[in-house]
Amino acid sequence: MRFHSKIFLLSLIFFCCHILIIGQNWKPAKVPIITKWGESLTPDNVLQEYPRPQLIRKEWKNLNGIWNFVIRPKHLGLPEQFPGNILVPFPVESALSGVGKPVGKENILWYKTNFQLPVDWKNKHIILHFGAVDWESNIYINKKFVGSHQGGYNSFSFDITDYLIDSPEQGIIISVWDPTNDGFQPRGKQVNKPGGIWYTAVTGIWQTVWIEPVNETYIKNIKLIPDIDDKKLWINFDYEGIQSDDEVEIIAYDGLKEINREKYYYSDLMTVELKSPKLWSPSNPFLYDLKVRLIRKNELLDEITSYFAMRKISVAKDSRGVPRLMLNNKFLFQFGTLDQGWWPEGLYTAPSDEALYYDIEKLKQHGFNLIRKHVKVEPARYYYHCDRLGMLVWQDMPSGDGYASSCDNNEIKRTAQSEYQFEKELKNIIDQLYNFQSIIVWVPFNEGWGQFNTIQICNWIKHYDPYRLVDGPSEWSDFYGAGDIQDKHDYPGPSMPENKDDNRALALGEFGGLGLPIENHTWKEKDNWGYRSFNNTDELRNAFLSLIEKFPGLILKGLSAAIYTQTTDVEIEVNGLMTYDRKVDKMGADSVSNSIKKLYDVLK
Repeated sequence: MRFHSKIFLLSLIFFCCHILIIGQNWKPAKVPIITKWGESLTPDNVLQEYPRPQLIRKEWKNLNGIWNFVIRPKHLGLPEQFPGNILVPFPVESALSGVGKPVGKENILWYKTNFQLPVDWKNKHIILHFGAVDWESNIYINKKFVGSHQGGYNSFSFDITDYLIDSPEQGIIISVWDPTNDGFQPRGKQVNKPGGIWYTAVTGIWQTVWIEPVNETYIKNIKLIPDIDDKKLWINFDYEGIQSDDEVEIIAYDGLKEINREKYYYSDLMTVELKSPKLWSPSNPFLYDLKVRLIRKNELLDEITSYFAMRKISVAKDSRGVPRLMLNNKFLFQFGTLDQGWWPEGLYTAPSDEALYYDIEKLKQHGFNLIRKHVKVEPARYYYHCDRLGMLVWQDMPSGDGYASSCDNNEIKRTAQSEYQFEKELKNIIDQLYNFQSIIVWVPFNEGWGQFNTIQICNWIKHYDPYRLVDGPSEWSDFYGAGDIQDKHDYPGPSMPENKDDNRALALGEFGGLGLPIENHTWKEKDNWGYRSFNNTDELRNAFLSLIEKFPGLILKGLSAAIYTQTTDVEIEVNGLMTYDRKVDKMGADSVSNSIKKLYDVLK
């Protein structure tokens, strides 16, 4: 026992020294500004939170941290050497990756790391999860090819059990190729040459990488569908290895109080009855807890915890016959910001979970009840925070390919491969985000960016997810009559679309864009850009409040929602309520929140 204790102690010392040496080799790349969360980041505390908040298992292992990497020409094969260090999951172009340089479509970014499996995971199936990797990735375990994935915004996983070896350490190698704006794939605002409203490219792993053990039979996914009118929660299940006599037990909780327990033989679709459901809203973001247990002959095969919210989004006419956006069968004016989700030191990746929900909390403090997540998809924990804090979300599909002209109202002509990739990634994103009830509207296209087959795409979304609305597309709607919302953009505005009497609700999808650079808090010292420019915070605040004063009249005429550009500055674009580093609230939440909150009472 003493011998083994000494070996264990020496191994522990070696491991700690190894981690310390790796940590010393990492430092952020040069960046003009940085948030307080980026300043306090270290390689051993990077995004350690459980990454899948609506399907939680007790056992899991986070693989974020220092990996090895190399960038080399695309035509070359699997590398033998990986001389560089990179902090995962920050994209290689970001400062927090420790690299801070582009890859280019002519090159491949290669990653390598090793991991150890806990002893008690023996005889389990091991699932390797990726939150998001932009764009095309190939996965190798112990130098054996496992599989590939295309799509920069949705999570994916592989069962790697058959690729593991009889060794304490297992090896992962990942190759990533990303053509950015030289490709047709969905990419949002990433470009090779940033400027104006277009930003730095993002390549590689940019969300958490993790592993978990499961039995041969387990719950792969659940789909939660609230029905407030019928006082039910519908649950659709996806299993692996299920047998016909397996049982599923569902337990719902109101806080610590158990309110419903159901037990079924295996079925794809089950229900939870709620006698007096508590409805979710921005003013009362109530969440029920959920436990699901998979049982075979009294043996527990799998157990997951989750949560759900009871809410309904619809369009209905008010007493004057005006189509309105209804939350839980009542009109609620929706007022929010265009939110791009970029970070000066992490680009697509927030430096911490606290940073991720800070933006949402600040918007609540300003009085907003809505976020339009603009041509980007966030990690699952972002939407979890929207659920728990009470923030409505309009979710954009990341744009890609070419651009349609606003002059001739044309759609673009995509190749068959481009159309397929867009539709595939759109479906994957909807599937991934389906359970987050804060998301109430899908926005497939913005201002003709990559817009094609508008009516068909909007109708497909409505068929695939009939429990949410479609803004289809944002700004271009009037040309096609698609979706549930007529959406106009107007800078600085405000104004509203002309009522077409076609049962669509009216929205101002973008307005404002009031710009103010704050010294020592800008991406560049000069040549910053905004739709409108002001000299100081007082001028900016007064201009903003003068816009707000015009909304009561628009609401009375039929406006249901409005979205201000934008939450924060992004690179050289300085239209934010906050600076890019989140260190300055330009107008002050307290000075504008009362004016914003009054808008919710206009029709009460």
